[in-house]
Amino acid sequence: MHKAEWKYNRTIPMSICNECSSSRWRARIAYIVAVFVVMALGLGSRAFADVLPVFVAEHFGDALWASMIYFGFRTCYAHKKISFALWCSLAFCFAIEGSQLYQASWINYLRETTLGPLVLGKGFLMADLVRYTAGAAVAALLDLAWRKRS
Repeated sequence: MHKAEWKYNRTIPMSICNECSSSRWRARIAYIVAVFVVMALGLGSRAFADVLPVFVAEHFGDALWASMIYFGFRTCYAHKKISFALWCSLAFCFAIEGSQLYQASWINYLRETTLGPLVLGKGFLMADLVRYTAGAAVAALLDLAWRKRS
């Protein structure tokens, strides 16, 4: 079927559908790998904070967390624009940071668990919003550069 026939037939040949689907799955796999690489870097920035430069130890953990969230959104929404994942990741990160203003006993109990501070944080810091913005923006720029390269 030729392109001219698509306009009138309104069906998309299976070869094109399969190509789009496999392309999205390849992208999703790349984003999943990015999530785990960034997660390892973020955990490493916390675990080895005493041997890293002070600036890296203080700021990179939150920026890497936001990058991980960005790549997580890209994994789920590979078919959407990069800006969609950027705004969603910023909204998510800002919401988690804002939730730190809520200090009920049940959520503070969760924050005292092993995973609690990694997911929910411990206390609200305005500087974290800047770190999240930088981390998500750098991830989006890397994503853009990767997509242009491909």
